Amino acid sequence: MSHDHAACMAPSLKAAENLGAKLTPLRRRVLEIVLAGHTPMGAYDVLATLARDGGKPAPPTVYRALDFLQAQGLVHRIDSRNAFVACFAPERSHQSRFFLCRACGRASEIEDAALDAALAAAAKRAGLTVERETIEITGVCAECASSHGPAA
Repeated sequence: MSHDHAACMAPSLKAAENLGAKLTPLRRRVLEIVLAGHTPMGAYDVLATLARDGGKPAPPTVYRALDFLQAQGLVHRIDSRNAFVACFAPERSHQSRFFLCRACGRASEIEDAALDAALAAAAKRAGLTVERETIEITGVCAECASSHGPAA
């Protein structure tokens, strides 16, 4: 779950810039706020940050910005937390699956071709046409486990 956070933000910001006029100043700021960490953020967390910036958008405005960013593949929704996390590979299409650390709250996208193939094969065997997928695995990340001792 550890990596160079500044380096992982660059592709997301570049992908957002490639949206051109569709990326309003509010949408860009919401993306920057979500990109600021790997901890999933709810809309009201984003609103609180915007308020500290001096802005006063209404909750529906922030939800619309998050919906837009999600539709563009720039953020993912963490269903179990009713929150959003930035996508760190927005330049390519992929499923959003996550490891969630219950100790520090960070979310890490799962990228695994073998898992992709296994899930596709299982759906095919079941005769299921997948329309939506949510995989969120909660545990304790290696960093938290090493700094806090064994998981309780």
